[in-house]
Amino acid sequence: MNDIKVFGKRNKNETYVDRIGAYIIAEKDGCFAAVETPRGFFLIGGGIENNESHIDCIKRESLEETGRNVQIDGYLCSAEIFTVHDRLGPFHPVQYYYYGKLSDIAAVPIESDHNLRWLSYPDECGKLFVPAQRWAVQKYFEDIIFQKST
Repeated sequence: MNDIKVFGKRNKNETYVDRIGAYIIAEKDGCFAAVETPRGFFLIGGGIENNESHIDCIKRESLEETGRNVQIDGYLCSAEIFTVHDRLGPFHPVQYYYYGKLSDIAAVPIESDHNLRWLSYPDECGKLFVPAQRWAVQKYFEDIIFQKST
């Protein structure tokens, strides 16, 4: 699956801050894992640090945000976003989405303002703050979960 979707439009007169990130869509019993932060709900994951791989990024972020290890089952899709960040200005995140499972608690989460929540699909998908993440979750359920059941 090599689906890449672009959200927003590049303004040629702006200089964007680029940020590559990797995220997991973890599903359990028709729900998907998200972290609730003061800014809203997000998929587990974040920005690549120190040239780490996408998988290593997801593993690190999951431990930091939820205290849980992850099992990555596969790659799903990616999205480019052109937006304006409240602190960074013109912002261009490129997000890579994987799917898998969360394990039991392995550590105390470092990010105390991130709380793991299981959101039902499709009812609570709209709670995700980032439209690209909503698209990826919808794609996961339609392309992976619903295909398994047919």
